[in-house]
Amino acid sequence: MSSKRKSIIQITTFLIAGFFILYGMVRGEVSVVLNKAVNICFECIGLG
Repeated sequence: MSSKRKSIIQITTFLIAGFFILYGMVRGEVSVVLNKAVNICFECIGLG
């Protein structure tokens, strides 16, 4: 694979990932993910 093609694929993947992150933030998914992460951590520690 040529270096130019690899760079284009990397940039495109980065832009798509950024789009999905922004889309999730607009939908309010940040609080959902944070809530799930906290619950999982409490279960691992044994506090929940």
